[in-house]
Amino acid sequence: MSTPPARTHRKLDLDPALVARARALARQAAAPVVELAHTHTTVSVERALLRLLGVTGADPDGIPWVNHLVDAVREDTGLANGVATPVFHALAGESGDPPPGAAADDVAAELTLLAQKAAAGSVRFTQPTGSAATAARDAAREATAAGIARLDARRAERDQLVARHGDPPRRPWSYLIVATGDIYEDIAQAQAAAAGGADIIAVIRSTGQSLLDYVPEGATREGFAGTYATGENFRLMRAALDESSAKLGRYVRLTNYASGLCMPEIATLAGLQRLDMMLNDSMYGILFRDINPIRTFIDQRFSRQVHARAGIIINTGEDNYLTTADAVDEAHTVTVSQVLNEYFAHEAGLPDTQLALGHAFEINPDLPESFRLELAHALLARELFPDALLKWMPPTKHMTGDVFRGNLLDGFFNLVGALTDQDILLVGMMTEAVVTPWLSDRDIALQNVRYVLGAAGGLHADFVPEPGGFIQQRANRVLAEAVDLLERIVAGGLLEAIGDGTFGIMKRPADRGKGLDGVIRHAEDYYHPAIDILEGRD
Repeated sequence: MSTPPARTHRKLDLDPALVARARALARQAAAPVVELAHTHTTVSVERALLRLLGVTGADPDGIPWVNHLVDAVREDTGLANGVATPVFHALAGESGDPPPGAAADDVAAELTLLAQKAAAGSVRFTQPTGSAATAARDAAREATAAGIARLDARRAERDQLVARHGDPPRRPWSYLIVATGDIYEDIAQAQAAAAGGADIIAVIRSTGQSLLDYVPEGATREGFAGTYATGENFRLMRAALDESSAKLGRYVRLTNYASGLCMPEIATLAGLQRLDMMLNDSMYGILFRDINPIRTFIDQRFSRQVHARAGIIINTGEDNYLTTADAVDEAHTVTVSQVLNEYFAHEAGLPDTQLALGHAFEINPDLPESFRLELAHALLARELFPDALLKWMPPTKHMTGDVFRGNLLDGFFNLVGALTDQDILLVGMMTEAVVTPWLSDRDIALQNVRYVLGAAGGLHADFVPEPGGFIQQRANRVLAEAVDLLERIVAGGLLEAIGDGTFGIMKRPADRGKGLDGVIRHAEDYYHPAIDILEGRD
């Protein structure tokens, strides 16, 4: 991907010591959670390995074979050692040791057959020891290396296509949503949006998929308020946007969601199908889907390792906090989440060029000086994270159904994006909260973006807030409040802060929520070859 220009302007007179203090506190707050991810696995982390190895398909009821295989291993041996060793030990017993260098497709077919036998109860799993364990681990490592090579190949393919077609000629990139529930209708709308000027197409995921502890198979044509995230849907949409990229002479990026109970698996499927961006927030599933915090943090670390290797940009979800909490009073919680997300991303291997931190235009427009407050918050995010991408979200909470007022608000939002040098601008719809947008609504919204960016796209180079004035004072106040909150979080613990409703006013205790039963502590000889390879240990 192209790298944004270096940003050297300092317009808010932020205290460097306070900025450094915020990052140091974020590291302290996050360290115990990272340790949990180092010492635990989940059923989805184990299933993601099997997907990386090429296991596909599902039973007649739609339950994927990877679920059956992990469930069978868990029943026979537990998952404290991981699935890799018992699975490859069983594979050798079923079909003999695969020859060195066996084709990845052959190994995938054998593993899929093994999963089908496991579902039928005709194969049992044991945890090998000695030379048998060594042989199983070696076979698993070789097969996993082939899977990661597929991620590398898709990343190289993206680089080649960007070089061939080119990036959009300007920043910010226009990010536009499609959400019909039918992948084939999504494709038609996505291609129309790309032709109308959208640089990034985001396929909204069907409501409720976050809570499914399996990934549906195949192309889907029904979904509520969105389309299911599946490997086949990813493949179809990526192929369609490749066609659009060739016609338009610019590479059109594709986004979906790596969140929920199957976050690691969806991240893996995205890498294998060359998606370009994934929504991947450290706390969204906890706060807004009541998924267990420990399960989420473990899953998100592995998903981010996969994203880092695959060259996928992650988009975080701080904007969601302001849909439930007051956007002025709780602005500092967005900043706290951003520095936490930054630390979690860096720890998992994601560089700033693959980190799109979220923030939003959600202050009540009837509040005096609301535009100046929005400007202060957006500029604060820009200056705190000069090397990261930023994803700027349009007004939703205070859209009333008055489409004329809504289009004006979106124009103000676009103007703040231009003034503060944002990287990714989600295209606001004047029909937000009224109806699912028509294609004509998207055309008008894109016209709004094109006008503002065409007329004022370089305005950030000229805009400097008054020294000591309203915008500087507000930004510095939010930063100070963020540091105060981080100090309290370090003193009490991040999991406890989440449980107390610190973010988005949602209280999510660490011992509750969906998916906790899928968390397993590592045994001493736990083995996950993908993690070892991604971390450079093997």
